[in-house]
Amino acid sequence: MTYSGTDWKPGWNTATPEPEDLLLLFSRADILKPGEGWLVTRDDPRLAGVDIDAVALGTIGERAVYVTELPEDTPGFEPVNLREAILIREGVPAALVSTGFQVWQWWRDHRFCGRCGGETGFHPRERAKWCPTCNIPWYPRLAPCVIVVIRQGDRFLLAKNARVKRHFYSLIAGFVEPGESLEEAVAREVMEETGLAVTNVRYCESQPWPFPHQLMVGFFADYAGGELVLQEDELSDAGWYRPGDTPPVPPKTTIAGRLIRLMEQEIGKAGETRE
Repeated sequence: MTYSGTDWKPGWNTATPEPEDLLLLFSRADILKPGEGWLVTRDDPRLAGVDIDAVALGTIGERAVYVTELPEDTPGFEPVNLREAILIREGVPAALVSTGFQVWQWWRDHRFCGRCGGETGFHPRERAKWCPTCNIPWYPRLAPCVIVVIRQGDRFLLAKNARVKRHFYSLIAGFVEPGESLEEAVAREVMEETGLAVTNVRYCESQPWPFPHQLMVGFFADYAGGELVLQEDELSDAGWYRPGDTPPVPPKTTIAGRLIRLMEQEIGKAGETRE
């Protein structure tokens, strides 16, 4: 029997999976899809004889949910690329899949203490790896990133990433640096990548982004001056567009896609008010 993961509630425990518990399966950057759903029970016949090193994700009803990784050649499962699952496929429990991938990467990468090199174990109360020698926890990594829609009158800025093969035009984005506020990161990233100054930076929404462990924090901002001068290793093209007259943009499942559509609505409402 397979399960969709739609009623998942995050949680933490230090137990190992029981036969009736549920597993989310990965192989490198692919989800291993077992059938109609996205989860299998630990006692699924396809997992017979497979050594499972799993970490807890939470519960679905009364069943515990774990994440683990299997070899690429494990038979009986359909490998689905993580980006395809989250961005394209319908019916994917995106929050569960996103959390599961990030938790597993952290679990795999922190088997040993980064300070003394000793083996880490479970923290008894929190989602953390514990070094008994240094008495310090190692929590899942989270990298904050800003992403911004820049408005100039009835137009807004779209740009094409120089390293992304898909023909999407998207938004300016980048990692937050140490000692920097989110608003300062917006202004710096925009200036570095486009040569533009912005003002009135305001928060809109956020989205976990498991590629591999980011938190995308979305903003609106207003154009304050400057001419477009692209950072060529980051952007291959950029321009100002009006709502309804844009190149292909990311889907609504992404924060970029939602921010773009919200800005189109904002500009549309401003036009209706003037009329």
